[in-house]
Amino acid sequence: MEEFAALLDALVYTRSRNAKLKLLADYLRDTPDPDRGWALAALTDGIDFPAVKSSTIRNLLSERVDPVLYALSRDFVGDSAETASLLWPEPDTPPTPPTVTEAVDALAAMTRATVVTELPRMLDRLDSDGRYALLKMATGAMRIGISSRLAKTAFAQAFGVTVEEVEEHWHGQTPPYQPLFAWAAHGEDAPSSEGIPLFRPFMLAHPLEETIVDMADYAAEWKWDGIRVQLVRADKADGTGETRVYSRSGDDISATFPEVAASLPFAAVLDGELLVRGSHQGGEEGGAASFNALQQRLGRKVVSKKMLAEYPAFVRLYDALIVDGEDLRELSWEQRRLRLEALMPRLDPDDFDLSQVIEAATLDDLARIRERTRDDAIEGVMLKRRDSPYIAGRRTGLWYKWKRDPLLVDCVMMYAQRGSGRRSSFYSDYTFGCWDGDPDQGAELLPVGKAYSGITDEELKMLDKFVRQHTLNRFGPVREVERSLVLEIAFDSIHLSKRHKSGVAMRFPRINRIRTDKPAHEADRIETLKGLIRD
Repeated sequence: MEEFAALLDALVYTRSRNAKLKLLADYLRDTPDPDRGWALAALTDGIDFPAVKSSTIRNLLSERVDPVLYALSRDFVGDSAETASLLWPEPDTPPTPPTVTEAVDALAAMTRATVVTELPRMLDRLDSDGRYALLKMATGAMRIGISSRLAKTAFAQAFGVTVEEVEEHWHGQTPPYQPLFAWAAHGEDAPSSEGIPLFRPFMLAHPLEETIVDMADYAAEWKWDGIRVQLVRADKADGTGETRVYSRSGDDISATFPEVAASLPFAAVLDGELLVRGSHQGGEEGGAASFNALQQRLGRKVVSKKMLAEYPAFVRLYDALIVDGEDLRELSWEQRRLRLEALMPRLDPDDFDLSQVIEAATLDDLARIRERTRDDAIEGVMLKRRDSPYIAGRRTGLWYKWKRDPLLVDCVMMYAQRGSGRRSSFYSDYTFGCWDGDPDQGAELLPVGKAYSGITDEELKMLDKFVRQHTLNRFGPVREVERSLVLEIAFDSIHLSKRHKSGVAMRFPRINRIRTDKPAHEADRIETLKGLIRD
């Protein structure tokens, strides 16, 4: 536990992404099993201890520390775990800290009845750093700027494997991930995926910007304004099967869209856009509604029958990765498209349709088609090289995205400040940034603008809660937040600016939508913004 506490302490005070990667990689490489697996799970929200809540910590402190002192200290420190770790009375004898595995076993065994006696015993075995680590692990509130993607990248770096391989095996494992460590650290066979509906990393697109493409080599499709999903069904030897719906960040969202999870009747891995069908907010009857309609379904743990009826979801298919056990990813886009078209009669048209290929002889023709289309469910076009295999991540020259006006970019929230007037009690003014290069290669986020408009009252409450729960530092009235929330920013124009570190300044930026479906490392880059500058 001492080593894990030292890791957390170092991560809290480390700003550099590369330095955080090294700290994590060194820890994973040097720490024995199963401690490192449990630590990895704690850092990526992979474990939950229902008996330990923030209220539990408050109640325990109130019995040992003056309540007024605790309240003042909590208000000053801003974090319950840190406050408790500092105020907890030191034991009379030198502490004998547990291992991470011992701590996990003890926390998992606690109930609402026993936590009031068992948790203090654990805290008495630790110093202040250890208590902080234990409480962070127990409440699942790490908030130290470590995303799941960064943890997986550190794992790959520690053992010399690729992030794509880690992603492919990760979702079939449970903490403490010992088969995963056996494969990566000790050279054993990769974990078996038989009968498990595993997530496969998505193929992603580069912004088109000034790239010149020959339309003879590319196929064009609409870029639909929903959420990119992967639908995976795996059949077991006994004939039963399980289907999961994954978001682009690899999160299992099957419970939010149960009708989609139940719709795939054969073993396959399909790539598509999840949309809401109907005439909601600008959508055509029977077609795709706007993203605002889809947003009614996002993030819900329980979906009512009324919600299913009013906002029925379906998937507009883009690609087929695996069908009936055959891996198609090495085939060209044209070959995979033919296989996907052949699949359609096997799928219920209420649950699936096929993304349309746009006929355009030249890029100019495509530009005219793109500008004429004002469907609320379309945000641009995609260009896919006809001979491209399905390759995880972004590869130059294969796929491009070409968003339509108004100008839209995906940014990461960096700072927040209280508003004024009726918003004075909310963190409603947000500074956001884009990547100065490839985030997987150590690029940093640079601020590119501020916005406070474009959100509803409900969205304001959601963002205010995010800021309060994910604060990393405070600078007077400004809070620095964990770089994990993506905001889609709309703006009228962008210009070069010597006054800003990023080199660009937006005109009239506003929040277009909150991209909870998109991981921070997939936000746009400064070069994308500079490509939008018009002389």
